[in-house]
Amino acid sequence: MNKSLASMLVLAGLSIPASAEDPTPSPEKTRAEVAPLKTTPDELPDGVRGFNGMLVGRLAAKDAERGTFTVLVDAVPRVWRNSSAEDPRRLVGKTITVTGVFGKFLDVLVVTRVGETVEFEVIDASNGQIGPDSTAADVLAMDAEKVNPVTGPVRIDGAEPGDALKVTILAFEPSGWGWTAIIPEFGLLADQFPDPALNLWRYDAASLAPALYGPGGRVPLKPFCGTIGVAQAEAGTHSIFPPRRVGGNMDVRDLCAGTELWLPVEVAGALFSVGDTHAAQGDGEVCGTAIESPMSVALKFELEKDARLTAPRFRTPGPVTSNLDQKGYDVTTGIGADLMRAAQDAVAAMVELIASRTGMAAGDAYMLCSVAGDLRISEIVDAPNWVVSFYFPRMVLE
Repeated sequence: MNKSLASMLVLAGLSIPASAEDPTPSPEKTRAEVAPLKTTPDELPDGVRGFNGMLVGRLAAKDAERGTFTVLVDAVPRVWRNSSAEDPRRLVGKTITVTGVFGKFLDVLVVTRVGETVEFEVIDASNGQIGPDSTAADVLAMDAEKVNPVTGPVRIDGAEPGDALKVTILAFEPSGWGWTAIIPEFGLLADQFPDPALNLWRYDAASLAPALYGPGGRVPLKPFCGTIGVAQAEAGTHSIFPPRRVGGNMDVRDLCAGTELWLPVEVAGALFSVGDTHAAQGDGEVCGTAIESPMSVALKFELEKDARLTAPRFRTPGPVTSNLDQKGYDVTTGIGADLMRAAQDAVAAMVELIASRTGMAAGDAYMLCSVAGDLRISEIVDAPNWVVSFYFPRMVLE
């Protein structure tokens, strides 16, 4: 890991248009420094108070609960919006404490060359709104505008539209804690589970031994990147929630250590970002959340010129369910002409099965399905009905 984004950050209160003058800081100003940064803020210079815009700098300290960050400012793009600041460029070279978000609106954070390894520090999907001592009330109070942050983007030197960016996922450094929640009006069975719920997890970050689930069972862990992708060609600000042809919030649980991922490049420099790290998840992430867990991830970047990919593809280093297979599976099905409805039926049946067997509350069984069970399309050719199956590993509860 020869370069770290743990010490670098973009803080933003507005987006910078593609036509902005000099919106991209020079590589010299965005390279991470080895020397430690001071954490005591400087006095704000005249003419900058009331600034609401974008800064590029190096992270010296952070308080995720308060949403504050102390940074050494390296650059201020020349386009900004504010009501009172006269010249925000006076912030360059100053250490300041500000309120901001990771990746809400993005400028180029760091430039890397092909073949280099970059370590990313990824905050959890709540953007720090849920912590190790949170309750279900905090789920209900979450600000949706702040969730699912990403770290980046990284400009890949030499990447051009039509290329494929090959990302090798080298290693994770998990935090040892995470959360799973039922968020009202979100998830496959949202109509059946209208109330918020929260489960907090503690796990061994070194051994990654199966994590104890409070209501019952142990869940095998397999850290991965839920959101990983590059910028799309269309201008404008795009929601982070739906996945796209350039990647993004795909939630593919096999994007784990050792996997190689190819992403279609649509803009110069690719502009790569990553976030939403999970300690474990079932295929489908059916309740809407996995074991959401902050962690660091090391990635290596390579280019395949003029590959003309139309969507992401990836290669795994070996079997993908060996951590779950030892005792077989219980499987429920949904059958009908609507794949989404069939998926809902299959999951609802498994929730009922687990609850009836264990005495677990239905909401707890639903969250357990989300972090450990897998949705599969078992049949999609025998019209007019299709078969969706939900596989739940027996080792979790036995």
